[in-house]
Amino acid sequence: MTEYALEVENLRKSFGGQVAVDGVSFSLPPGGSLAVVGESGSGKTTTARMLVGLERPDAGRIRVGGRDRSAAARGRATRLSRARELQMVFQDPYLSLDPRVSVAQCVEEPLRLHFAMSPRERRARRDELLARVGLGGREADALPRRLSGGQRQRVALARALATEPKVLILDEATAALDVSIQAQILDLLAEIRRESGVGYVFVTHNLALVRHVADDVLVLHQGRVVESGPSSRVLTAPEHPYTRLLLHSVPRPGWDPARIAADRRALATESKESS
Repeated sequence: MTEYALEVENLRKSFGGQVAVDGVSFSLPPGGSLAVVGESGSGKTTTARMLVGLERPDAGRIRVGGRDRSAAARGRATRLSRARELQMVFQDPYLSLDPRVSVAQCVEEPLRLHFAMSPRERRARRDELLARVGLGGREADALPRRLSGGQRQRVALARALATEPKVLILDEATAALDVSIQAQILDLLAEIRRESGVGYVFVTHNLALVRHVADDVLVLHQGRVVESGPSSRVLTAPEHPYTRLLLHSVPRPGWDPARIAADRRALATESKESS
């Protein structure tokens, strides 16, 4: 029997009677890469927040390495285990870092919480992590406001890697960066994945990004999975009208607004027939 790095089963979440996530299920093998895609309001960020415990599911299961890490499995040990195994990198690196502490303190904090290390060992591991993401002693002493956006995202990545997670959840983690910096961060993520075997869940609306980073794709529409499969198939021969709409909405040579309108009509017809 295959042991997945991450298994999600029938995840559901509502806010004030409004369904945000409705029966989402997927699995990620060790070292795998999955893109969760959809427009704003599709439920992709709510799904990500439930994975790391920032939102509690109304129903469903989350397993990491075969062990239950969902809300049903409560207790401090379970919360700490999930925090160590599932780490999140957010869209805005400035807001995700404490502006009052230095980069060194930021990266050392998860080491202090999760590992029995001496101060010297923590400093050595901190320097190793910063070097791994392309930062050095100069950045270690700085406050986040003194860094560029790309540098701040590298700090956030170093902090997430400090717990030696099985899976990183990347919620639009390159969206706030310039295009050239995005490419650098994506190259770094690919290199880390090859070397460490960490799995990735990319939450994104950027279909161009998906082609380069994901083995598999999960398409969400109104909180439901409407299509999933290998990215090579989903992005070249989509089966669902919503997936086709997303792909045709990406500006590129030959971009045709009339085709997008036709996709929306097909999606409306499909939704009416399935309701």
